[in-house]
Amino acid sequence: MHDVAVIDDPGAAEAALDPVRARLLAELSEPGSATTLARRVGLTRQKVNYHLRALERHGLLELVEERRRGNLTERVLRATAASYVISPTALAAVAPDPARSPDQLSARWLLAVAARLVRDVGDLVTGAARVRKRVATFAMAGEVRFGSAADRAAFAEELAGAVTSLIAKYHDESAPGGRSHRVVVAVHPTVRQEETT
Repeated sequence: MHDVAVIDDPGAAEAALDPVRARLLAELSEPGSATTLARRVGLTRQKVNYHLRALERHGLLELVEERRRGNLTERVLRATAASYVISPTALAAVAPDPARSPDQLSARWLLAVAARLVRDVGDLVTGAARVRKRVATFAMAGEVRFGSAADRAAFAEELAGAVTSLIAKYHDESAPGGRSHRVVVAVHPTVRQEETT
């Protein structure tokens, strides 16, 4: 089981977003069968089986084992990941594109950049998994409390200068065998949990 899997297929995204199926995916972080899940989620075994088949068809579940129970074979399944992220690729026709309005101070542009990040890293992870390799990435997150809007603007200007300087220092357009890497830096207000509920 992966920690996080990226869903890039529209059908898989639709299956995962169904409230009943999303609940079943959450329940199947530990292996379970339609019978055990039916008791937990309050549905009939037949209904649970219907939803499990749809999730399995889209690669969101994997078979752990089959057990004989009298005349029946009980299938024990597990989610393929502990968490899922839906890539903008699943909504390709309406996926955000940062090139449409590159306003670095716009929250909507930041969302478009974040969507591209999810899409790109999702594609890298999927490709690397196929060839059993790791993806060379780096990320950091922190929190800063600004005393004023002027402080925030000064921070953004200094951060942009530092990142631009680092890029200029290490960028080598003519390096044989070199590989380009995308750098994304974002600053946004911290969202407190109580603000989202």
